[in-house]
Amino acid sequence: MNINLTLIAQAITFALFIWFCVKFIWPPITRAIDERQKKITAGLADAEKARVTLENASKQADVSVGEARQRSSQIILQAEQRASQMVEEAKGAARTEGAREKAAAQADIEQQMASAKDQLREQVALLAVAGAEKILQREVNVQVHSDLLKQLREQLR
Repeated sequence: MNINLTLIAQAITFALFIWFCVKFIWPPITRAIDERQKKITAGLADAEKARVTLENASKQADVSVGEARQRSSQIILQAEQRASQMVEEAKGAARTEGAREKAAAQADIEQQMASAKDQLREQVALLAVAGAEKILQREVNVQVHSDLLKQLREQLR
């Protein structure tokens, strides 16, 4: 064989191989590459949209958190004010109740004291009458009268 014929046959075979690759193999590869590029481009665009959406959501979340903090501080302030008000109301009610109970106790003490004085007067009167009866029933004797008065004094203590 001749080198020229071998070289020409190899050139023809290589040309047929290139034609075959360009005709049947290259188009599916370029379509796959184009589809992949489109997917990547779409993915990058979606990622950019997601990033923008995330930034907006983050800003909105920060605003919402700020509003929530402000509302919670207002609620806490109102709760503290209401608690102070309730404490003051309870103190006032306790003072009123204490004054009422004190007045009731004072009235009860005065009533008991008046009752005790009345009972004491009755007893003193009874003792005086009993002493006078004893004195009058016996004969008049200074020693006896003095003894009776001592006994009466003892009974009054």
